[in-house]
Amino acid sequence: MGIAEIKKTTEDKMHKSIEALKSDLAKVRTGRAHTGLLDHVMVDYYGTMMPINQVANLNLLDSRTISVQPWEKKMVQAVEKAIRESDLGLNPQTQGDIIRVPMPPLTEERRRELVKVIKQEGETARVAVRNLRRDANQSFKDLLKAKEISEDEDRRAQDEVQKLTDRYIAEIDKLLAQKETEIMAV
Repeated sequence: MGIAEIKKTTEDKMHKSIEALKSDLAKVRTGRAHTGLLDHVMVDYYGTMMPINQVANLNLLDSRTISVQPWEKKMVQAVEKAIRESDLGLNPQTQGDIIRVPMPPLTEERRRELVKVIKQEGETARVAVRNLRRDANQSFKDLLKAKEISEDEDRRAQDEVQKLTDRYIAEIDKLLAQKETEIMAV
């Protein structure tokens, strides 16, 4: 594998780390409602665990309420139970075949806990990116040892991977700052 392939693979993996962080941050509840909040809620659909968005329509009624409308009337109780038992601390209310999910306001203490959670997620992402940098640099060293590249090429490649690392770490920091602002906004 040459320098270009190593850099491409490293960049792809760093990009995936950012996408994973975005996904993890989307699960952290702010005071506002958004349908992505329920994405990881699984519903018992006739003995098979299915994501909620595969058994119901999810919509926003207002900035603090999500409406969930199961496609089958028989599924209303199962969907409500899945939301109630999720780790989100939500209390759904059923009205006919529509389930309303109000977002309880966050306390100051809960907001601070959530900020700690996202900072931990961010640190995990940073460590992943740094590990990818280390792996790429090791691959360059191996190429150098095998005399497939010169020391100059090795140094240049390491510099480029460092720039990539810096760019992705900055992206992580930006995502965390946005999410923290979102959480702390009352």
